[in-house]
Amino acid sequence: MQSIKIGIITVSDRASNGVYEDLSGKAIINTLNDYLTSNWQAIYKIIPDEQDVIEQTIIDMVDNENCCLVVTTGGTGPAKRDVTPEATEAVCNRMMPGFGELMRAESLKYVPTAILSRQTAGLRGSSLIINLPGKPKSIRECLDAVFPAVPYCIDLIQGPYLECNENVIKPFRPKNK
Repeated sequence: MQSIKIGIITVSDRASNGVYEDLSGKAIINTLNDYLTSNWQAIYKIIPDEQDVIEQTIIDMVDNENCCLVVTTGGTGPAKRDVTPEATEAVCNRMMPGFGELMRAESLKYVPTAILSRQTAGLRGSSLIINLPGKPKSIRECLDAVFPAVPYCIDLIQGPYLECNENVIKPFRPKNK
């Protein structure tokens, strides 16, 4: 059985230059390992905060690597070099604003600065792209909030069927009529 490909992109000038270890990308991989029982493979990149590089990396993961899901971390704040949402919007056919709205609402339970976050999500072909914040703790909080909708979203865009460990995360799929 062929494994499902999921793209993980850490957007960080310092991590991409080896100034510090990428804990955020590893947090996404660890969280998805907890959630998924499907056979999956991470396509993992650490890149600088450059809009054209972010765009090209997302395009490559979706169009060439056939990732059904691409999860980014970093570059979602108000700093001048934070351009991940702009890159995501530039390469998506349709945006899915509910993901960002729910992630901000969840993060507001923990920090008042969650309103500064600009994470979003969108669709490119049969792939869902989700922008997460850069802090590992926030990654898990945000994914716990939105992931129940991810498998069904991927079903609706004709991606592969994601099976989850329902003791960890319970995906919502409507019952057949």
